[in-house]
Amino acid sequence: MNLFLLLGGASGFIAVATGAFAAHGLRERLSPELLAVFETGARYQMYHALALVLVALLGGKTPSALLSASGWCFAAGTLLFSGSLYLLAVTGTRAFGAITPFGGLCFLAGWIALAVSAWRR
Repeated sequence: MNLFLLLGGASGFIAVATGAFAAHGLRERLSPELLAVFETGARYQMYHALALVLVALLGGKTPSALLSASGWCFAAGTLLFSGSLYLLAVTGTRAFGAITPFGGLCFLAGWIALAVSAWRR
């Protein structure tokens, strides 16, 4: 579970850095629509960085396969969801938007796994 704490901390750092980059470095370069896309990626990355920290803390007390699955889903979701939104915004290539829903599904699966893990406790 320490891996999820590491991933959560690193992901939180990256979310803050990308958010600051958007606010200061991209505001003049991107359209308001693409800037909003980029900021959505950063916001969801931060939410799920905190979720990864939660998984790590819960798993440190009573590890479970469902908690691990939840953490991996959050990590994969961040890569697919936020990563695709960052790429879409910076490159303007709309095809990256086709990846985003797969990240969203990973996020949903992670939250369900977390909820079922709590139910079983």
